[in-house]
Amino acid sequence: MNAPGADDAVRFASPLLTEPGARVSSTITLPVRTDEHVVGVRKLVREQALDLKLSLVDQTKLVTAASELARNTIKYGGGGMVQAQRIDSGLRQGLRLVFADDGPGIADIPQALRDGFTSGGGMGLGLGGAKRLVDEFDIDSRSGEGTAVAIVKWKK
Repeated sequence: MNAPGADDAVRFASPLLTEPGARVSSTITLPVRTDEHVVGVRKLVREQALDLKLSLVDQTKLVTAASELARNTIKYGGGGMVQAQRIDSGLRQGLRLVFADDGPGIADIPQALRDGFTSGGGMGLGLGGAKRLVDEFDIDSRSGEGTAVAIVKWKK
């Protein structure tokens, strides 16, 4: 496991950062603070998805969801980090990504997940779109503390 450095550590103590619900075989932690970091996240996710032998469609879905969440981490959370974890449930293998920040939090999660909702005036995929692209999706957000979003894509 990569220990978070000064550039990628967050203070938000979300259980999503410590409870994967499956056996973790590897963890890579990257900062998410700039557009270059988003490119790095996309590259890492693509490499991990290829190594896991996800289908091309599932690779594309996962990279797209990761890109949206990385951009949200920067735009709404002021930057943060991502943990990429190879996981094994005993029956299947997958890739779990947890994006975390110390931003203001999400005031209304159901509204933020609604199609067409944007608080930034953009036309992005949004949280709801990212949720539809993956097999598992979870949010932990507290006002004034931060947000963590965990996604999982399982090999089929």
